[in-house]
Amino acid sequence: MATGRRIEVETKFQVASPGAADGYLVAPEIGPFTPDGPVDSELVEDRYVDSPDWALARAGFAARLRKTSHGTEISLKAQNVSGGRLQRREEIEGPANAGLIPANWPASQARNVVMELCGDEAVVEMLTIRQLRRTRALQAGDTRVELSLDEVEVVCDEQVIDGFEELEVELKRGDETALAALAAILATDEALRPVSRSKLARGVKAVLAAMPTLPRELQKRWRDAPAELLGSKPKARRTASSAADRPAENAADAATADTAEAGAQPSEAAEAAESEAVSPAAVQIRPGPRTLGVVAEDSLPEAASKVLRFHFSKMQHREAGARAGADAEELHDMRVATRRMRAAWRVFDGAFKTSKTKKIRHHLETIADRLGAVRDLDVLIEGLEAYSNGLDEDQQPGLDPLLSLWRRQRSSARKELIAELDSDRYATFNKEMDSFLDAGANAAAAVATPTAPHRVRDRAASEIWADYEAVRAYELVLPWADVETLHELRIATKWLRYGLEFFGETLGPDSARLLERVAALQDHLGCIHDADVATKLARDLLVARAGELSRVETDAIGAYLHSREREVARRRRALGPVWRAVNGAPFRRALGRATAAL
Repeated sequence: MATGRRIEVETKFQVASPGAADGYLVAPEIGPFTPDGPVDSELVEDRYVDSPDWALARAGFAARLRKTSHGTEISLKAQNVSGGRLQRREEIEGPANAGLIPANWPASQARNVVMELCGDEAVVEMLTIRQLRRTRALQAGDTRVELSLDEVEVVCDEQVIDGFEELEVELKRGDETALAALAAILATDEALRPVSRSKLARGVKAVLAAMPTLPRELQKRWRDAPAELLGSKPKARRTASSAADRPAENAADAATADTAEAGAQPSEAAEAAESEAVSPAAVQIRPGPRTLGVVAEDSLPEAASKVLRFHFSKMQHREAGARAGADAEELHDMRVATRRMRAAWRVFDGAFKTSKTKKIRHHLETIADRLGAVRDLDVLIEGLEAYSNGLDEDQQPGLDPLLSLWRRQRSSARKELIAELDSDRYATFNKEMDSFLDAGANAAAAVATPTAPHRVRDRAASEIWADYEAVRAYELVLPWADVETLHELRIATKWLRYGLEFFGETLGPDSARLLERVAALQDHLGCIHDADVATKLARDLLVARAGELSRVETDAIGAYLHSREREVARRRRALGPVWRAVNGAPFRRALGRATAAL
């Protein structure tokens, strides 16, 4: 099995109908090439994998676990395929196994890049491409190529969602001129259509087309897929070698290409990133735009009421699903709605009479806390299960004590949630919230004078900039900040995000790009917090049950603890580019343009 870094040079054609290209496998000659061996056949299974947060795709890479009769290998391919008849891209290969935890693969440069971007946790399968490969070596002088005819099936959720046939010719040794001549000959065949996209790209398109038939959790995962994977033009691209050779702090700027530090204006970056549209299927499955309905001429009470009404409706809509418990995302969405409602009270502070809001806010806090207790345990359990699934079967039972503990805690938290939703207190909250929103101006705080700033147009810019200043203040301590300080930065970033969300419809066109960058920073900091919490809870269990756990359980939970510690360290190393995308001068210039629209 060949390993290491190389530049893949090939030409590819889609075959119009099955069997239309079979003749090339047995032809006595094709242009300057003649056969250099028999026709070989092999069944190949390619599982394309990524981290749960799409770190590889965001960085511009595709990771493929290929299983053949010779074993399993990991192939990491840069997605910046060159144009033209001959396509070039960098590829790093190395040995692997069937497991999904990169740390358990044999050491290789490919594994190092995957771990630098994805950390120690298990990667997850995106889709599988199965193919019957029929290959034959061809030679022309000192140039050697491999012609392969692939019968391909795209598989997602154990169902075949697409099938096609593709002809590829890859340069193995020698001069590209001879390969170009062969490509020119093949291009004259009406049964062959030149293609530049990869099998993965076609597979992604098939997944998007099949979205309505997939389970809800898979639909959600693919809705969160980055534009780099769905077909938009990448904002910037690195080679696989640059990721392998850079220092750790700079290698993992998966969340953004850091166009800000490169000197591009965010609006220019957005224009470049969107110059190629996402596929129609991708557009169809994405949720529609937010419709808070806030306009610049709204008074603060009017704007606040719109935000509260929007998220109150969303909370009520998700309640049935949260009660049923069949889909964790229903509870997650309900929690998000309650958090947005709580945030609205702060963002629009002073818009209402305190006497009209105090009781409602207290009840809302209780509801949000109950939802949060369940959701936090969902996140812990999902992360532990993903880690466990990447282990060998004989190692998985060692995690049972920790998994059982968290499941019991979740069951208890869920009982408290259902009791709260069934309580008279919750029913009263819903009635009072409805009445409050219907009260309109009667609940609004009095405006001191007609000239007092009281409209969105008057106040939004200063609110947003104050939140930005609170985030930027961490610039002085960020290089040596501990996890607690990073959590405080996460909270400050959250308030900036809420301001950009609530006032977003009144801001300039840069606001969507700004919100993406702020959300990426908050999410990155959130991953650090989640990993740190998991570390502490795993350590607590090891200490509390030191005399009860078996050696297998102690080792398994200890290994999980160390993986979370490494994840915290990795995320901290990778924070620089995500932070600079918000802290840089281009972000501030774009924020100025956005708020100037008021």
